[in-house]
Amino acid sequence: MGVIEDVYDDLDTDVEFEKFEAAVKDKVEQMGGLADEETAAMLIAHELRDEEVNGIADIEPGMEDVKFLAKVVSIGELRTFERDDEDEDGQVINIEVADETGRIRVSLWDGMAAGAKENLEVGTVLRVGGRPKEGYNGVEVSASKVEEDIDAEVDVQVLDTYRVEDLALGLSDVNLEGTILDTGTVRTFDRDDGTEGRVSNLSIGDPTGRIRVTLWDERADLVEELETGESVEVVDGYVRERDGSLELHVGSRGAVEVIDEDIEYVPETTDIEALELGQTVDIAGGVIESDGKRTFDRDDGSQGQVRNIRVKDDTGDIRVALWGEKADTDVDLADYVVITDVQIKEGWQDDLEASAGWRSSVTVMDDAPDGTGGSNDADATATSDQGLGAFSDDGSASGSSAGDKSENVASSGASATGTSDESGEPVEFTGTVVQAGNPVILDDGSQTKTVETDADLGLGDEVTVNGTETDDRIDAETVEVHTGAQR
Repeated sequence: MGVIEDVYDDLDTDVEFEKFEAAVKDKVEQMGGLADEETAAMLIAHELRDEEVNGIADIEPGMEDVKFLAKVVSIGELRTFERDDEDEDGQVINIEVADETGRIRVSLWDGMAAGAKENLEVGTVLRVGGRPKEGYNGVEVSASKVEEDIDAEVDVQVLDTYRVEDLALGLSDVNLEGTILDTGTVRTFDRDDGTEGRVSNLSIGDPTGRIRVTLWDERADLVEELETGESVEVVDGYVRERDGSLELHVGSRGAVEVIDEDIEYVPETTDIEALELGQTVDIAGGVIESDGKRTFDRDDGSQGQVRNIRVKDDTGDIRVALWGEKADTDVDLADYVVITDVQIKEGWQDDLEASAGWRSSVTVMDDAPDGTGGSNDADATATSDQGLGAFSDDGSASGSSAGDKSENVASSGASATGTSDESGEPVEFTGTVVQAGNPVILDDGSQTKTVETDADLGLGDEVTVNGTETDDRIDAETVEVHTGAQR
């Protein structure tokens, strides 16, 4: 045997010997006599071995033709297109294949595409050869050769409908049913080619978890037709990664459709007393305080908005800052809310504070789900006029609202009389302003009081009020802001 045959026999390849031998002779000629046949044969063998990959996870754009074994998990539609400078139309079909390491889209062209449309089935194991490239949904392979391997096995589950826990990076043609937890607004942006794009987001959950859904361009407007609490099916979505988390995206091929099914979502929330600085967690509880929305100017000249609420569960309570479009969420006193992906930060007076940003979802629930550990006393005792008292330590209702301001309230400059009228008991209370405006709400770490006053107080002020208290509402006669405490 010659040296070329010896090298070829040691090489595990699908390339025919005649083609291998021709490539060796071409290599010798290209190198102008700098390599003999043995050296050229070893160079060609090295190139062929480099094409083999251990799994789909090893495939990267820029590689030469790769070869791998995978199972077909979905088959797209056969499409016909016009080629430049050619009379005959082209055909292409995209299939999704997977192995134990990942999933990837493979494009089959012309004859292979037509053959796949007629004969290929989901679950078939294929040996694929082709060139990797960067596609719209990540790395794709443009196939040069595919053939069925009836003896090979690939341990991959094929699903018609996915659950949140089944999703993995690179999946496409995903159908998933869930309950809408939160909806956003439609936003516009400028693409590099000068066109305007549109995008919106919603969050959905099922019994296995939750995921953020991103709707693009003509599908972005769907968010305006959907409501929190509705059950929907996401059709033909694809999975991408953002900031380390998976997202389900819906483009022109996909849809979000309302379905007549009751899909349970039970959040895995963290007890408020167990929260620690720096965590990103889900929390749930009753709303015991609710500030108005505030706008502010950013450093870049744009305007932002924020709204603060306080949420209480069976273990404690915490202030939650709702940023951006989350500030527009319809949340009222005594509502039971589930807020996901909040960041635990340092707030006023070294207290912890939860920050709900663009990744968060804010869901008002009809009832407290089993297993959340949250308090839902609102169902038993609270109305829109007594939401604060419904979550007080003694279970009493406050009975006051922003429109209940007394006409007999004294200013902060009045003298401290401490006298009682016929409708209440004299009281002195020191606490921190956790809701400014009318009424003011003070908190001393163990109890919360509603205060009627004309005094100009800001969030975080530490004050002492004297007045008369009726049904947990203090009609302030004097209000003292402690020096150095005002923020």
